[in-house]
Amino acid sequence: MTKLPRTGGQGADRAASAHDAIAYWNHNVHYHPLVLHAVPPRCGSALDIGCGEGLLARELAERVPAVTGVDVSGEMIRLARERGTRVRNATFAEADFLDDAHGLLGEGKYDFVSAVAVVHHVEFSSAVQAMIRLLAPGGRLVIVGLARERTPLDWIVSGAGVPAARLNARRHGGKTDPAGMPVRMPAMTWAQVRREAKRLLPGCSFRRHLLWRYSLAWDKPAG
Repeated sequence: MTKLPRTGGQGADRAASAHDAIAYWNHNVHYHPLVLHAVPPRCGSALDIGCGEGLLARELAERVPAVTGVDVSGEMIRLARERGTRVRNATFAEADFLDDAHGLLGEGKYDFVSAVAVVHHVEFSSAVQAMIRLLAPGGRLVIVGLARERTPLDWIVSGAGVPAARLNARRHGGKTDPAGMPVRMPAMTWAQVRREAKRLLPGCSFRRHLLWRYSLAWDKPAG
């Protein structure tokens, strides 16, 4: 089973050094170190789905020789290209990963695929199956996502995140989202996401985090 680091651990702290110079912080950016720490050794190519203005793709480019960021928003891709002009091993494309009619994304091409705050915008099963197709044999998929509260325990855990969120926002000068970034509330509950992830990605790791996010990681069989 692929295991991800707990945020706040030594591995995540080392990865977090890449964030020292960034201009904003939010609940998604908070878990970028977890994604970066999960990049496998000798990873040659990475795909960041729903890349937004390209922050995670630029960070991945510090570790991976070839990085592609895709987003359905033309405005987000414009910003990503503008902010990534000095990152020569990262390319950005306006594309829908669910529909590869444009031919920009190659099936089984990427050693690492990441998606942060993406899958709740589309149908979960279709999104995961599309990511599996894009992933090379032996490659790694990492998803950071959102889910909705349903049970009393869900609400208790969510409430526990409020002090941590306020503290982190204070440390980073406030919580900020890039202008124009699409926002959508999740439809699936935590239990539903966990159940579907285990069904679609046998052997994956699933973890619920304090700042209203979950992470899952899965290694595609090499054979």
